[in-house]
Amino acid sequence: MKKLRALLLAAGLGTRLKPITNNIPKCLVEISGKPLLGRWIQQLEFLDCDSVLLNTHYLSNLVMNYLNTIPVKRLKIKTSYEEKLKGTAGTLFDNIDFFDGYTGIFIHADNVSDFDLKNLLKAHENRPRQCILTMLTFNCNNPKTAGIIEKDSNDILVSFHEKVENPPSNCANAAIYVFDAEFIKWIKELKIKPYDFSFDIIPLLFGKIFTYHTDEVYLDIRTPSSLKFAQKFFKKSTL
Repeated sequence: MKKLRALLLAAGLGTRLKPITNNIPKCLVEISGKPLLGRWIQQLEFLDCDSVLLNTHYLSNLVMNYLNTIPVKRLKIKTSYEEKLKGTAGTLFDNIDFFDGYTGIFIHADNVSDFDLKNLLKAHENRPRQCILTMLTFNCNNPKTAGIIEKDSNDILVSFHEKVENPPSNCANAAIYVFDAEFIKWIKELKIKPYDFSFDIIPLLFGKIFTYHTDEVYLDIRTPSSLKFAQKFFKKSTL
């Protein structure tokens, strides 16, 4: 596999986490004494990632201050400030050249898990030939709040249901993706700039997204109650 570069989405407003996020961006909310952003950066350094790009927006000065305190050894950290939020797909679209010549990994920094990303990278290496993107999936306790996938017998995505009332299962998109040159080329050839990854990208790639499932706990920190649960669950985490 080529050297790895990462995009960490860290610009969210954290509206549903208020009042916790009144004075702190969602990506800096702490789990077991470590900000969500710091946990992901640490995982990426374990992977020997070359560089990570973070988009910033809400309380970006606090994010920048935190980045200056992180004791990374080899990982290069870059930021891209968004005066107006570009959306999950828009940020990737505008920064796709960052990945030229590299394997890319795309992560939402407001989630938390102890999942070993090496397993996802290995799955991507061994993906079916027709697939240009690999998606991590997990078992969601509340599938109405998630993007639920349907896949074929080869674990290739065939349908996707974003936050629907009657989801077909609890197998959810973890919003972590791995890609290479084929996907980069595909993105660059889009005629219209996408905004949301779930609505503007995924439906265009049915039959071309390989899914890799983890049974590890994977949590989206959406609300104060989900944050409280995560803090309790990951209390003894090593990350």
